[in-house]
Amino acid sequence: METKVLLYGASGHGKVVLDILQAQGIVVNCICDDRPKFPHIHGVSVVSTEEVDWKQNYVMLFSIGNNAIRAALAQRFAGPYITAVHPQAVISPRATLGEGTVVMAGVVINTDARVGVHSIINTGATLDHDCVVGDFVHISPGVALAGNVTIGSGTHVGIGACVIQGVTIGKGCTIGAGAVIIRDVPDGAVVVGNPGKIIKYTKAHE
Repeated sequence: METKVLLYGASGHGKVVLDILQAQGIVVNCICDDRPKFPHIHGVSVVSTEEVDWKQNYVMLFSIGNNAIRAALAQRFAGPYITAVHPQAVISPRATLGEGTVVMAGVVINTDARVGVHSIINTGATLDHDCVVGDFVHISPGVALAGNVTIGSGTHVGIGACVIQGVTIGKGCTIGAGAVIIRDVPDGAVVVGNPGKIIKYTKAHE
């Protein structure tokens, strides 16, 4: 049976993921969404989740920016999954990417960095040597991670944030746009400012 490519998520983020796959020469056969707003995106049909023939031999990619939703979908669907890497990303051959991860244009991932499953490394972000990014993480556009930084699963690092070398950011954290992180951050913390300060904790970690 022919293998087909299915994107799950028809938002603006989904458009970018579609662009990346097409730039890789990958044909996307279908995009599904729980509440589709458009019949097509860039020539690819968009259907509701109920309309998908799940008996087809699909490989999948979650084209959804929300970390928690991607994590929930990964519990529902066993895959298999593909990984999307923009041709203009620079990735060391000694770096590793988990399945279902998306790497956008202008990203640099240096030697021995590791990225988990179903994570997003967004436009122009940089991950220096030996960084470890967990599962279901979103590294926003323009984020800079110095060497040996660890980002816990489910964390969202906001646009333009910077993290100095050797810092560990816990699981389920939110790092605000433009924040400068100079010390370790515990699980579930919401951090903003320069230098970064904890302003609260997410409900799951209160």
